[in-house]
Amino acid sequence: MDKISPYFDLNTPLGITLYILIVLFVAWGISRLIRQIILVVIKSKKSERFGRTSIQFLRNSVKFFVGIFALIFIVMTIPTLRSKATIIFSGAGIIAAIIGFAAQAALSNLIAGAFIVIFKPFRVGDYIKLDEARVGIVEDITLRHTVINNFENKRLIIPNSVISTDSVLNHTIQDSHVLSFNNFKIGLRANIDLARKIIQEEAVKLPMVMETESSDSIDVRVIDIHETYIHMRAYVWMNEPFQEFRGKCALKEAVHKRFIEEGVDLPIPINKVETID
Repeated sequence: MDKISPYFDLNTPLGITLYILIVLFVAWGISRLIRQIILVVIKSKKSERFGRTSIQFLRNSVKFFVGIFALIFIVMTIPTLRSKATIIFSGAGIIAAIIGFAAQAALSNLIAGAFIVIFKPFRVGDYIKLDEARVGIVEDITLRHTVINNFENKRLIIPNSVISTDSVLNHTIQDSHVLSFNNFKIGLRANIDLARKIIQEEAVKLPMVMETESSDSIDVRVIDIHETYIHMRAYVWMNEPFQEFRGKCALKEAVHKRFIEEGVDLPIPINKVETID
C-alpha cells in the first residue's frame, strides 16, 4: 500500500496529494451515482409521499456518509496518517469528549431527523403548522433541518431537534379535506332563510368545495344575534387545505354581491350620541 502505482508514492507529499484527490473524486462519483439512482426512485413515487420522504432523507444522507467513509479510508491507507491516527486514537479519551460535546447539537438533529422519517409525524409534501409564523408545505428533510416553504414562497429552516419536540398541526397526514368556517353578518331585519340560500348556492359553485348532492347539504347556522347584526356561519368542506383561504375570499365576495342584488339587509352601525344637559 506504500506505493499504489509508479506514478505516485504514498511516502511523498506529491503522492499523498494525488492519492487523496483520486479517492475524493471516486467518492464524489459514487455519491453522485447513488443520489441519481435515488432521485429516479423519488420521481417514480411522486404520488406516494409515505415512501418518498424516507427515500429523500436517504438521498440527503448519502453524501454525508460517503464522505465520512472516504475520510476514514484515506487515513487508514496512507502510512503517515495511519501511524499518527493510531497515536491520536490511543489517547483520544479527552479529545473524543470535547468533540462529542461540540457535536451534541449536530447529533441530536441527526437522530431527530431519523425519528421524523421513522415515525412520520409529517412527510415531504404535507401542509403543517407550528404556530402563526411557521406554517407551510414540507419541502425537504435533511440530516440537520427541515425545510418548510410558506405561502410567500419563503423557506423556513427549522432544526430537526426543534421541530421534533414542537406540537405540529398536520392538515394532510391522513385526509386532505378540511372544514372551513365562513362567517357572515346580516342586518337584524334581514331574511335569514334568503341569506342562508344565497350562501349555500354560492358555496357549491366554488371549484375547491367538495361535490355535494345539493346546496342544502352546506350547513349554514345562526351563531349569535348582536345589537347591530346577525352572525351566520357556513361550514364548507374544501378539497385541499391549500385552497381554503382562496375559497373563503371567493365565497365572501360572491355572497356580498348576491346580498346587494337580492336586497338582503346588511348591518348598519349604530352610533350613540351623548347629549350634555
